[in-house]
Amino acid sequence: MSSGQKARSLALLTPLALLGGAYISQYGSGLYPCEMCWWQRYAHFAALGFAALAFVMPRQSRVLTALAALAIAVSAAIGAFHAGVEYHWWQGFTECTSYAAKGGDPLDAIMNAPLIRCDAAQWTLLGISLAGFNFLFSAAGAVAIFAALARKAR
Repeated sequence: MSSGQKARSLALLTPLALLGGAYISQYGSGLYPCEMCWWQRYAHFAALGFAALAFVMPRQSRVLTALAALAIAVSAAIGAFHAGVEYHWWQGFTECTSYAAKGGDPLDAIMNAPLIRCDAAQWTLLGISLAGFNFLFSAAGAVAIFAALARKAR
C-alpha cells in the first residue's frame, strides 16, 4: 500500500470510527451530545465527505485527502477547546443545550428533553472526557495523514 493510499484510508477511517463511537455512546449509552459535541461531529462529517471523494476522484485525491485531514484537525481543535471548558480552564461560548426526541407530541418532547451542559463531562475514563478523547484521536489521525501525504510528496 502506497503512502497516498494509507493517507486516504486513514482519512476515511478516522472520522468513521470517531463518529461511530459518538453514535454508539449516544444511542447505546444515553450520552446525548451538547452543542460543542455537535461542532466536533460536523467537522468529522466534512472529513468523511472529503475522504470519500478522494476515493472516487483519483486525480484530486491528494488535495481531498489533505482537506479531510484539515477537517479532522479542526475537530481536534474543537475537542481541545471543549475539554478545556469541561475542565473549567476557560469559559465556553455556550453553557448548555437540550436534546428533544423526534416523534410524539413536540411540546412534550421539548419539555422533557434532557439538558446537556457543555461545561460538564458526562463520562470520563482516567480523567479524560469524550471531548478529550476526540482531541487525542483526531489530532493523532490528522498528523498521521499529513505525514503520509508528506512521504509521498518526496
